[in-house]
Amino acid sequence: MSRQDALTNWSMRHPHWVALLLGVLAATGFQPLALWSLGLIGMGGLFALAMTARDWRRAALAGWIFGMGHFTLGNSWIATAFTYQANMPALLGWAAVPLLSLYLALYPALAAGVARRLVPGGVTLPGALLFAGCWVVAEWLRGWVFSGYPWNPFGIVLLGGFDRPGLALLAPWTGTYALSGLAVLASALFVLLLKQGRRIAFVVMAALALLGMYAPPLGTRAEGNLRYTLVQPDLRQEKVDDPSRFEESFQDIAALTMPVQPGTKRLVLWPESAVPDYLREGYPQRYYRRTAYGDPLLARMRIGKVIGPGSMLLTGTVDLEIAEGRAEGARNSVSAIDELGEIRAGYNKAHLVPFGEYLPLRWLLEPLGLSRLVPGAFDFWPGPGARTLGLGDWGRAGIQICYEIVFSGEVVDRDDRPDYIFNPSNDGWFGAFGPPQHFAQARLRAIEEGLPVLRATTTGISGVIDADGIVRAHAGMHRAARLDGAVPPAHAPTLFARLGNMLALAWAAVFLIAGLVLLRRRA
Repeated sequence: MSRQDALTNWSMRHPHWVALLLGVLAATGFQPLALWSLGLIGMGGLFALAMTARDWRRAALAGWIFGMGHFTLGNSWIATAFTYQANMPALLGWAAVPLLSLYLALYPALAAGVARRLVPGGVTLPGALLFAGCWVVAEWLRGWVFSGYPWNPFGIVLLGGFDRPGLALLAPWTGTYALSGLAVLASALFVLLLKQGRRIAFVVMAALALLGMYAPPLGTRAEGNLRYTLVQPDLRQEKVDDPSRFEESFQDIAALTMPVQPGTKRLVLWPESAVPDYLREGYPQRYYRRTAYGDPLLARMRIGKVIGPGSMLLTGTVDLEIAEGRAEGARNSVSAIDELGEIRAGYNKAHLVPFGEYLPLRWLLEPLGLSRLVPGAFDFWPGPGARTLGLGDWGRAGIQICYEIVFSGEVVDRDDRPDYIFNPSNDGWFGAFGPPQHFAQARLRAIEEGLPVLRATTTGISGVIDADGIVRAHAGMHRAARLDGAVPPAHAPTLFARLGNMLALAWAAVFLIAGLVLLRRRA
């Protein structure tokens, strides 16, 4: 028996192991591995496995097992978060990742099961179209059911290197979820061409994929007029919540911020967790005593002196919700502060992280010993959603704090389009895989919305991304850095910027209808 026959026999005897390994293989297409070709091979394997399953139930099971491997590798960084809190053992993090994957795997199971239910069976073009359409719908559902967790959409494997968008350049006409559908369809077509022995067509399609992924961007990169200073202080997570180091942390950020030419108009960008003070007045004095400076007015005034004349600061802050003399909740916020230390505008984070910023079902889970991953006895409260801050000479800023940037179709106020998106984040507890995945998703938002994204983080990756997803400047992980330049200009509103995720669902409908029409013609 040849080695190929032995491998085929083994895979037929152990389809569940094959599905698990294919899920892991598909996840290697994500950052920081970025093995996009292996990612497509893994997804193509799931298509073949699901379409040749005996019935839709077995196809759904294959999709679920695939999802277990896929999301366990893709979300492995979550385990690192448990090492930065004291309320639960760090070892629990390694259990949390597969437990989360048990749920997330339901979405690949849904796509595989429904597609197989619609197809008589076999690796066919109708099956490829139906599988792609079902995947778009499943990924869209993952983006909002139970508050949503759209981390690592499959289409992100089509994103190129920092100097080129790759095939993600299609996102303005598809949106992220339909881009995933196109990646799934390409994976399935590769399998179909191989099965049918169409080697020339396979080579041509592979060559086009390579060209799309590695072709340099066309045209010249336009420059904007608004100057920026973006600060990455390398503020490690163990330092963020240590009161004895609040002042040291502020001085580190201040040293990286001082203007080179005083009086020059510029936008200053600090990350989430950058300010160790409560900046708004009216709280009981005991809350201010826990901060670096102890007085909100003086704290703001010294920030104004740090940024200097002509500057506007956008920075992550924490605001309290006070009732009857005590804090009942908090807001993860961005404040716009001018040279006089005045707060000119503010934004409150809307998409909060379950277990990270609030405890779902607190009344039930807290007595059982479960708590959230960040310190504090009360939850953060959500804001109203995407909002544009009018900052006068410093432009119109759309704000998305940390995790919010991963929600396709929800990052911009469509009735009040900004000039750029500011995405402050604290990625210090995201391990090695989390920050590059987070940065890649910020790039995808820039492409589909046609807006530059300015990303300031505590420990990296920070950067300035233009409206084509090209990284104009960046600071790598775990180093202090300052970036200076001009904010890239925005594009005219893209088709996705006008239609949002209705565009992705329209593509899903096209895939599904085309697949069903081809099925009927074959009948």
